[in-house]
Amino acid sequence: MNLYDTVSFILIMLLLAAIPSASVGLVVVRSATHSLRHGIATIMGIITGDLIFILMAILGLTTLSKIMGTLFAGVRYVAAMYLIWFGLGLIRGALKKEIKTGKQRDGHYANSYLAGLTLTLGDVKAIVFYASLFPVFVDITSLELFDVLLVIVITIITIGSVKFAYALASQKLVNATRQLKYERPVKLTTGSLMVGMGGYLFAKT
Repeated sequence: MNLYDTVSFILIMLLLAAIPSASVGLVVVRSATHSLRHGIATIMGIITGDLIFILMAILGLTTLSKIMGTLFAGVRYVAAMYLIWFGLGLIRGALKKEIKTGKQRDGHYANSYLAGLTLTLGDVKAIVFYASLFPVFVDITSLELFDVLLVIVITIITIGSVKFAYALASQKLVNATRQLKYERPVKLTTGSLMVGMGGYLFAKT
């Protein structure tokens, strides 16, 4: 990868990470309603999903997905079920009469990690980007080991830094306001979004 390709890839990854999306909403909710550490765990799951797609793109996403066949579809089903389950959990929590402060920790960090991972693996837009647009910014056919490592590092830094900024901002907002009136609509909105995405995955798989 030359300097132009590297800069272009960094800019597009920063832009994609910054655009408001389901993954951004998930990071914000996990950070605001649980803790910053849960937000970071979610970010790690999102990054893992992106790295999986990048490696699949380098190896040949179309060919690999055909080889995986039923297994690839199974991953989509699992992601859909997890999104629906997670979304319903948010909605149930929002409908409770009493909502605890943003310091609650009603789950392991693994739950946040899996939420970020499954959301990314089930994201049709991510699949389309890494299968079709990713090769536009990165010449996969000429990649060497150093280039692959550079792509991985750029992905981790760009996605991680932008998502962390969202997580930190949401946590600071909660700490500054200490008000619960925003938590209920945020949970309802994000929960409904998760359920909707899960249903969409079921319909498309």
